[in-house]
Amino acid sequence: MGCLIGFCAWIVVRYMLTGFYVVKPNERAVKTTFGRAQRLGDRTTADDPISDSLSEDHKQGYSYPLLKVIPPGGPYFRMPWEKVHKTSVALETVNMAYDPDNPTANQQGTILEAVTKDQLNTGLNGQIRYQVSERNLYAYFFGVMHPIAHVIGYFVSVLRERIASYEAPPPATDGAPSVEDLPTALGISINDLRKNLRDLNDHMDRECQSSAARYGVVLNASLIAGIDPPQEVDSALAAINTAHNQVSSDISLAQATADQTIVQSRRAVEIATLKSEAEAEPLTRMAAQLEELKKSGPDALDAYVRNVKLGLYAQTENLFLNKRS
Repeated sequence: MGCLIGFCAWIVVRYMLTGFYVVKPNERAVKTTFGRAQRLGDRTTADDPISDSLSEDHKQGYSYPLLKVIPPGGPYFRMPWEKVHKTSVALETVNMAYDPDNPTANQQGTILEAVTKDQLNTGLNGQIRYQVSERNLYAYFFGVMHPIAHVIGYFVSVLRERIASYEAPPPATDGAPSVEDLPTALGISINDLRKNLRDLNDHMDRECQSSAARYGVVLNASLIAGIDPPQEVDSALAAINTAHNQVSSDISLAQATADQTIVQSRRAVEIATLKSEAEAEPLTRMAAQLEELKKSGPDALDAYVRNVKLGLYAQTENLFLNKRS
């Protein structure tokens, strides 16, 4: 009888009193019964907007059941045959060179190496922000062994592929020569990458939108802060960039001088046109007045000319007359 009472007491303490649990505000939980997670009917992620970034083929390959998510709060109770899986959904930030499976890799998780299209081994540094997707906890808990490692590996593979094939977008010009047309600016992928870090970050954000549907982890943003060339080519790149900047400065100065000359020429033409118009305007008005005066009679113009001559004679000091034979 004592053994039976002791066994019952052990059952109460082991499974009843310890069956209560709480979910913290930054956590989400799912419950499994005999190893099977509690699901929302037959719905899957393939029918959820979380899979909109996947192709039709990938939607079938990454189709996971939608689970019943236990929100923050409690205390909740679980039966002895049930198990609760908790995870934090807070936003996390890690170095993009961090390898969860091997923390000593990539120079102790500080520099990520990648090869450019012109076969230069570069070092990248930056950060990745991620958080667990509440809408796809099945993939996070049961889909892969180590989802964070999968997500970071997926990000690194996409980034290295982009750097290996990256080409700077063509500059928007209006036909005038620009510094981008110079031979020294072409074919140097590190320079292209450095000048277009924002474009590279935007590309990574677009490509990694499917990580939530694949692995249950949302990549909120990536910030590639710097791209460092190898030491053996750093001085050569610095010399090229210095020459390129000098030529760029000369071209900009020449363009500014040409623009100033064009503006001055336009102003000179405008001034000359205004002067000619000012000189021609009185003559035009006089011609119009004479035309109206002519309409008043056949002798009106002769009388007008005679009166004008008389006014001129009054202002004359010396007058020379041509004696006609």
